[in-house]
Amino acid sequence: MTTSTQGDVKDRSLAPRGKERIEWAARDMPVLRLIRERFSQEQPLKGIRMAGCLHITTETANLALTLQAGGADLVLCASNPLSTQDDVAAALVCEYGIPTFAIKGEDEETYYRHIHAALDHRPQLTMDDGCDLVSTLHSSRSELLGQVIGGMEETTTGVIRLRSMEKQGVLKYPVLAVNESNTKHLFDNRYGTGQSTLDGIIRATNLLLAGRTIVVLGYGWCGRGVAARARGLGANVVVTEVDPIRALEAVMDGFRVLPSLEAATIGDILITVTGNLNVIDRSHLERLKDGAVLANSGHFNDEINIPELEKLAVRKRRIRDFVDEYTYADGRQVYLLGEGRLINLAAAEGHPASVMDMSFANQALGAEYMLKHASELQPRVYTLPAEIDQDIARLKLKAMGVAIDTLTSEQQTYLNSWEAGT
Repeated sequence: MTTSTQGDVKDRSLAPRGKERIEWAARDMPVLRLIRERFSQEQPLKGIRMAGCLHITTETANLALTLQAGGADLVLCASNPLSTQDDVAAALVCEYGIPTFAIKGEDEETYYRHIHAALDHRPQLTMDDGCDLVSTLHSSRSELLGQVIGGMEETTTGVIRLRSMEKQGVLKYPVLAVNESNTKHLFDNRYGTGQSTLDGIIRATNLLLAGRTIVVLGYGWCGRGVAARARGLGANVVVTEVDPIRALEAVMDGFRVLPSLEAATIGDILITVTGNLNVIDRSHLERLKDGAVLANSGHFNDEINIPELEKLAVRKRRIRDFVDEYTYADGRQVYLLGEGRLINLAAAEGHPASVMDMSFANQALGAEYMLKHASELQPRVYTLPAEIDQDIARLKLKAMGVAIDTLTSEQQTYLNSWEAGT
């Protein structure tokens, strides 16, 4: 293990392999590449101290290189104890000179020590995935708040926490909810989470999904993606929801919708994607059938009530990498994947680069926007302007070789008028 002011990574000898994988991901991130080229020339982030609490993956590395190209003085730490790719962390430190504090499998003490190490950089901009950096900054490093210009937040869970901070009047600087951009949540959450969640489950278990009953708990954008991809692989998909509109949408999309307690009795694989607490609780755990597999794709490992699972079990063993077997007193066996953490990053590689291309384009342009407009913003949660969202979509389409139409002047006049009618 290597620790210094330049970072804390598992093994620096992994750096060459990490560099190769970062370059492979870059091939599928053309929008971010175009932004990086412009940033290199214009230096919009020159001299700005940034701290990023993100999943340390090949895609994140390409975002970091874009911010670095724009002049940012950047330090990174992990936003989840199991999401770090150790070779990437090593490459960021050794190949690119970006201090990175992240080790896959780090304990909670190390996780927060790494966050504090990133905050020691005295950031002027924060970039978060889950709000742990921001909440730590506000709770135990508040002496640094006066230096912070603004921040960006990547994920649904983080936005929920930030809006709570805003509502309670404790948020001290403006934050852009990058997650709310259409080119983020409509694609990253749906197509990225949909594919990578099942990828993680398959890598961890090597189970055939066709013919199995998969219960998707939550039908937000992530749940939509997971349900659609599971059906595409031949699974019988059941959806649970608390929102009547989302439940109705799931029914209209062709899925069976059941109360979660009922679904728990029939599910072969249960996947939580809600961002809430104890979505699978003791009452669900008691009803699980023998061989049931539990996986979470929400940000934190509290969607499945793991303490209650521990109480119910008379024996626990690690039967495969990222698979813990819990044996009940009656002989039933239940399997928890990835310690209840993000299964797509715990057991797989997270979202494909092509979808993170858009998400991280929002992050990069969000940083630029925040620096230009922070003086006009209050300590609130904001979304990026629609024009930036559309620019990212146009760049992505162009990179994919897809052309679209434009409105004629006649059509624009018609849409802006009210006189025409039947």
